[in-house]
Amino acid sequence: MSTISKKICLVGDFAVGKTSLIRRFVDRQFSDKYLSTVGVKISRKAVDLIDIDSQQKELQLLIWDIEGSNKFKSIAPTYFQGAKGAIIVADVTQQETLTNISEHIQNFLLVNPQASIVVALNKSDLIEAEYLEKIRQMYQFDNQNHVLSTYLTSAKTGKNVDEMFQLLAHSLV
Repeated sequence: MSTISKKICLVGDFAVGKTSLIRRFVDRQFSDKYLSTVGVKISRKAVDLIDIDSQQKELQLLIWDIEGSNKFKSIAPTYFQGAKGAIIVADVTQQETLTNISEHIQNFLLVNPQASIVVALNKSDLIEAEYLEKIRQMYQFDNQNHVLSTYLTSAKTGKNVDEMFQLLAHSLV
């Protein structure tokens, strides 16, 4: 079995749950304790994939957790370099973070115009179910090049976390 490494970035505003999504995916854990990311933190996760020739491949995801504070935005593009994909994260309970999704997509694609993107509308466990689909439909970016899908996610419950990372991983090989 061959192993391929690909860099992906988690991008979004401050406190939207980027680190929590990574911890849920990589370590199968969730903590209510808030830990602010300073600069960037890199995690690794091996994902088994089956390619179009039915060959099993191992994809090593190098997951860059990028600080979301405003003062960091000017240097964040330096950390985007070489990434093949991104997960743009917003908090469904914070309207401003939803509004900023398009800006994050544009900034990432300026550095990596051929990259694949998934949008994560995180903290979906905190919103009534009847509103969630409406929110997801409002923030569909499928009509934009390179945006694969929009997911309603919850790092706390694990909802759609693996699915979102798997979709992005498959698009990278």
